[in-house]
Amino acid sequence: MPHLNVIVASVREKRGGLQVAEWFVEVAKRHAKFEVELVDLKAVDLPLLAEPNHPRLQQYQHDYTKRWSETVSRGDAYVIVTPEYNHGAPPALVNALNYVYNEWNHKPAGFVSYGGVSAGLRSVIMAKTILVALKVMPVVEAVSLPFYAQSIKDGVFQGSEANEKAAVAMLDELLRTTAALKALRAG
Repeated sequence: MPHLNVIVASVREKRGGLQVAEWFVEVAKRHAKFEVELVDLKAVDLPLLAEPNHPRLQQYQHDYTKRWSETVSRGDAYVIVTPEYNHGAPPALVNALNYVYNEWNHKPAGFVSYGGVSAGLRSVIMAKTILVALKVMPVVEAVSLPFYAQSIKDGVFQGSEANEKAAVAMLDELLRTTAALKALRAG
């Protein structure tokens, strides 16, 4: 079974991304076609990129980079749960993407974006340009959650039926794309 890393991109206090990610993880578990791992960038706690060597060389000096490399390597596919910061991706996400290179190559990624009226979509646009440079294939299918805070009840995000259908469609596409890219990963 392929391994899916669900990455929480926001590290702010009082963020909604963790609740949204926990909802998505439950949808993915019911989908039952991936081994699902929740990866919270707040817990990963990467400092601003500080490795002396280019990530492509994989000559990591710091234990936190080695742990991040292992986490990214485990993923056969990724779902990034992201808000939008000033019409762009959260700095913690940009930093985490840039920390390693080869570990991302030839894998698909989808997005669950959340926010106000724009539902975090400008963050997705920015992150996709970085992912493509990392040889990650973003899928078109996505989950967009405008005014997501209205769906948090007692600290739990409660997605609608339409949200769940969008999530399942994205998971199905990630599964197909993961299989298609497997030959490239094998070298």
